[in-house]
Amino acid sequence: MIPSLPIRSPCPPGACVCDRERLLETSGTDLRILCLTRQEEKRLLERLENIVSLSDLEHMQRRMFEQLGIRLHVAPGVNEVRSMRGIIIDIAELPGMCRKTRAAIPAAIRRGLEKHPEIAWSLLNAHDLLRDA
Repeated sequence: MIPSLPIRSPCPPGACVCDRERLLETSGTDLRILCLTRQEEKRLLERLENIVSLSDLEHMQRRMFEQLGIRLHVAPGVNEVRSMRGIIIDIAELPGMCRKTRAAIPAAIRRGLEKHPEIAWSLLNAHDLLRDA
């Protein structure tokens, strides 16, 4: 069943491994991710770049799951965190999600963290990494 909402246009053949067509053909699958059109993806990335607090980031994580089915996990890495690269941003496997989107979301979050480093400090503190500081 194809949703009545606008859905993402297909990627060029061989350019992506999103399995969009297989997802559309299989009945009973979660098609929410296909509602992330290219225009909506740009809005999402812009919003992620402009996060203002840790609670704002957590709110975006919840909304991404509710509306698109994207499970996003943001946490400090297992080693020492010296830059925004030390923060792990993991997106769970999701059929229908374009590989470019999978790469763009963590990049947008990192840009947001670089604009507001206090969010990264809050994230570290939330995981009890600054208890002795």
